[in-house]
Amino acid sequence: MTLKVMLVDDERIDLEWLRRRVVASGLPLEVVGTANSGFVALELLQSNEVDLLLSDIRMPIMTGIEFARKAKEINPRLKIIFISGHEDFEYAREALSLHASGYLLKPVDNDELQQILAELCREISREQERIKTNDEVMSLASQALLLRWLSSRTGEQIDSHMQQLIQPLVRNGAAVAIIEMDDVEWKMLDMSADDRRQLSSDMMGYIEKLASESGLGTIIASHSDYQFIMLANGTEEENVALLEELILAVASAFPLTVTIGYGKSTDEWRELPESYQQAVSALGAKWLIGKNRLIRDVAEYPLGDQNAENLEEMISIMMNAILSYDLVGIDDCLLRIFGRDRPLHKMNDVYNLIIRITSKLHADLQQLNENLYELLQWESHQPEVLFHFETVSDILSWLRRRFFELSERLFTERSKTNRKLITDILNYAKERIESKVTLKEVAAHFAFSPNYLGHLFKEETGMNFSDFLLDLRMKRVCELLSDPSFKIYEIAEKVGYKNIIYFNRQFKQSTGMSPGEYRKRHHI
Repeated sequence: MTLKVMLVDDERIDLEWLRRRVVASGLPLEVVGTANSGFVALELLQSNEVDLLLSDIRMPIMTGIEFARKAKEINPRLKIIFISGHEDFEYAREALSLHASGYLLKPVDNDELQQILAELCREISREQERIKTNDEVMSLASQALLLRWLSSRTGEQIDSHMQQLIQPLVRNGAAVAIIEMDDVEWKMLDMSADDRRQLSSDMMGYIEKLASESGLGTIIASHSDYQFIMLANGTEEENVALLEELILAVASAFPLTVTIGYGKSTDEWRELPESYQQAVSALGAKWLIGKNRLIRDVAEYPLGDQNAENLEEMISIMMNAILSYDLVGIDDCLLRIFGRDRPLHKMNDVYNLIIRITSKLHADLQQLNENLYELLQWESHQPEVLFHFETVSDILSWLRRRFFELSERLFTERSKTNRKLITDILNYAKERIESKVTLKEVAAHFAFSPNYLGHLFKEETGMNFSDFLLDLRMKRVCELLSDPSFKIYEIAEKVGYKNIIYFNRQFKQSTGMSPGEYRKRHHI
């Protein structure tokens, strides 16, 4: 098997020397490209399969380290040998961080180059053989039997032939990954059954192609049209990096995303079912953790404190926030109800919680002659849309939007009602300003408590009711003072003042002059 090699060095003489040494090595190596800069080399990598890269570590504009990092993004399994004329610890340390396969100093010793090339040829050949063997094993093995064995919780026995086929899969480590399509229920709602199957088939073919090209692993059949089982056969670090790349690639190529549950790697074939169960548990945590991501080690994710806050009290606080048009307060309450303080391990836990929340909100709103379900235009008390969501985060976003909408509608309705009420109060007071009208009297007439009406009046008009009455009286006094046929004491009695001295004092405080001075100034 001939391995593909690329050479990168900004010094043309060094590049040509290196090319000749590789060609003359006698090893199964083919130089598929040479480049004098990282930019040119990246273009070549995009269009050529490369197994081994030899690169100068110091180059202008884009260093070898920067180039190698980008090259690894294109091909994570690429083997890299760095070459440098500088015995620099920092460069060597960065090379190690990129898992470089070798580090040579200029001038390169021919024997040292030959030795490292021979070692890498053997290593790459073993890896490629392992990938090829795994694919052949899975083409021969009964996928249905393998899946049945993986998903068995009772340690089901398998025959010796099947055991011999499985053992090579874990020779260098393997892990089970379960890939699940997200949002199938609602994003494919308007699609026909045939279109759904076609999309699922297209996604599976795309994922199989990515897995094959990257050497990530082998896809096997699943019980579901929307789940794929993978045996990932790289190192833990390689598998995680490639699976995360796969998630991004699927999201950019299809209208659906995927979430991957990942079990721990093992080199013991009998432990593959355990890795499968770990992958199942990880995927099950999508409900709590979120979708369009790789989930592993679910034991690390906190599931909350069993000592949850009093739900009734929290809903009451949220009700007050809804009535006050306090969107931040609504959001805070929802986060506390659905957050870490309250463990919600299953979908049914959340559905039942939503029923409790909406039932209490509906009962509270009925006391205000409002109907929650009519306001939100829910067709029933358990809207079907809830069962299309796959994560707590999805449901939380949906509830947040609906409760914000509820708060806004109540605020709008209440504003209209309050404006009409204030208009009625103003008219009522104006009609009775020449009698002893008071806040208590007005409140009784409109069937409110004086405290509530005073608070509402101040909130809507920006002034106290008593100040409004005083201002209204003084305006009426000014109108009456304009008629010279009225004596000042008669005007005072007419607007409800029995004490002429108190009347004069209030008029002066309001206008800055006594009633007599007012008439003189206006020539009355």
